[in-house]
Amino acid sequence: MVLAEFAMFPTDKGESVSKYVSQVIDTIDKSGITYQLTPMGTILEGSWDEVMGVITQCFKVLEPQASRISTAVKVDYRAGDKSRMTSKIDKIQSVLGRDVKH
Repeated sequence: MVLAEFAMFPTDKGESVSKYVSQVIDTIDKSGITYQLTPMGTILEGSWDEVMGVITQCFKVLEPQASRISTAVKVDYRAGDKSRMTSKIDKIQSVLGRDVKH
């Protein structure tokens, strides 16, 4: 199972790129993949092929609209098919013995 945090946006469209980021999020949402939106990026969860396929789809949405696209991707792979999107947070809360913001 792969957890991937990524951000993608055009760098040639001025200061505000929400119009383009919204298209990326729409692509992710329509893909059916498990995801969590954060203020600085989006976390995807699935197989390597699923996750990288969605990131590729997002690129293909922006490519015709921008001559320069910035993409940052951080990947954590762990063998097995157990979801870790919330279990990693649950584990930290267990170790601390209290809830934390997330």
